[in-house]
Amino acid sequence: MAKELPAQKKPSFMNNVLIVLVAQLAVKFLGMIYRLVITNIPGFGDAGNGFYSAGYQVYIFLLALSSQGIPSSIAKLVSERAAVGDHRGAHRIFRSSLVLFGLIGLFFGLFLFFGADVIATRIIGLPGAKYTMMALSPALFFVCVSSVIRGYFQGLQDMKATSGTQVLEQIFNCTLTIVIVLSLSGMSAEYMAAGGHAATSISCFLSLLFLIGYYFWKMRAIRPMIEASPESAPLGTFAAAGRILSVAIPISLSSIVLAINRIVDTATITRGIKVAFRNGIPGQSGIPSPEALVDEAGRLAGMLSKSDTLINLALALNTGFVIALLPAVTALIAQGKKEEAYKRVSFSLLLSVLIILPCALGLMVLAKPVYGLLYPNAPDGWMLLVWSAVALIFTAMNNTIYSALQGIGKIFVPATGLLCGGIAKALLNILLIRQTNINIYGAVLSSIACQAISFLICFMVLNHSMPIRMKGIDLLVKPLIAGGVMALAAWGIHKGLCLILASFLGQYLSNALATLISIVIAALLYLFLILRLGTLSREELSEIPMGRKLVRFLKES
Repeated sequence: MAKELPAQKKPSFMNNVLIVLVAQLAVKFLGMIYRLVITNIPGFGDAGNGFYSAGYQVYIFLLALSSQGIPSSIAKLVSERAAVGDHRGAHRIFRSSLVLFGLIGLFFGLFLFFGADVIATRIIGLPGAKYTMMALSPALFFVCVSSVIRGYFQGLQDMKATSGTQVLEQIFNCTLTIVIVLSLSGMSAEYMAAGGHAATSISCFLSLLFLIGYYFWKMRAIRPMIEASPESAPLGTFAAAGRILSVAIPISLSSIVLAINRIVDTATITRGIKVAFRNGIPGQSGIPSPEALVDEAGRLAGMLSKSDTLINLALALNTGFVIALLPAVTALIAQGKKEEAYKRVSFSLLLSVLIILPCALGLMVLAKPVYGLLYPNAPDGWMLLVWSAVALIFTAMNNTIYSALQGIGKIFVPATGLLCGGIAKALLNILLIRQTNINIYGAVLSSIACQAISFLICFMVLNHSMPIRMKGIDLLVKPLIAGGVMALAAWGIHKGLCLILASFLGQYLSNALATLISIVIAALLYLFLILRLGTLSREELSEIPMGRKLVRFLKES
């Protein structure tokens, strides 16, 4: 029998969730900080955001093709081997993956660098975005290799490699992006955006160096387990690559389809905005020049990306379940513990609802003051955040459901759901965005439809494949009651404080202070209501970090 890690305790599922949660919050918060700073740098603004986001969507698409499914697929294969004590086989999977995906990352990096001009001009319709793509191209190779190392440790249910390096990478990225964009201040927005993405490539390289060091440090404990594992028939290079790709491709399909959706989204948005602008935007007169069409498309696309930054911060609260759920469920299924796996999925879905619902409702009622706080030099577009918050609910639920489906072997379902939703989104983009009275809001409305369709398909398959042990009153009614009361309280507190503070502090400071205070009070009120309504049983509360203290509080109060 294979030996366990000496003097090490296997981390619990909720501890892994907490590790990933804290790291993702730090990553998204730092990401939001540098996006706020560069957005408010003179010369960057919404136009710079447009170039920055357009090039990034192409990068994300190639990342999905080359590496997006690597951590999940390797984690699944490694956890299957590690669960039965075959650490030697798990490490062989890691070594084969390193060679395979290193070559894939190199290919796609070169493709992006040399194809940037054609992609920016003919596909996206924003020629200036080519510089952001060229700046991002080296990151594809670095991320591919890093993803293999992260996936290996995720499969061993060690989330520290993923979480620690992501935070470190974002610290580098945040600092370097601000420094480089500031140094390019005064140049055109497209060059400033490219400088921001050059910082991303440098940060990915530094993160990879740290991951390599972490791997060799952890090997001191892992090597004895590998040596103690029974000898198994080694897979040849091509057989190993085939086994890895047979898992990686289906898992990556959902990421690939999502990335394709984003590319189609970007292309249809820019073209639809040009049509609407050509037909006559209110307040404009005459026939716009081609340059004016490109500028307006870039500005409105950049305006939409501001709400995406805030939505991604909220989604980070749910990412812990997405990353930790797949290897945990896979390991339980491999060990024959199906009932425990089903309970873990049901619990994760419930917590996803409890976490994301107040975030969405809070963003809806505080969208305008949040934009006033974060984007004082570019406050336009806050209504986009209101509608994006609706899509946020479905997106968060989908991410958890995708991970659960992949864990129980339904690896093609997430891609199918996203494909159906993506087709609907593309059609709605084409129909809605070119309408002068709808314009950029059509992109948000189509996102709601896309995520809702994907949710219905995937949830029905999951519910058919395993028993979802949750009552509707706990999953929907009680969180909606608590969230509704919280949202009304946040709105009322903000309005009241602004009236009181405006004469003392001025408009910006009074709004900033009122927004922060209302968010804190609303969050505490929501937690109190959720506990009082009994949405979580005491047994479920005990499973979450700090849960036992909450149980004691409920007993005493």
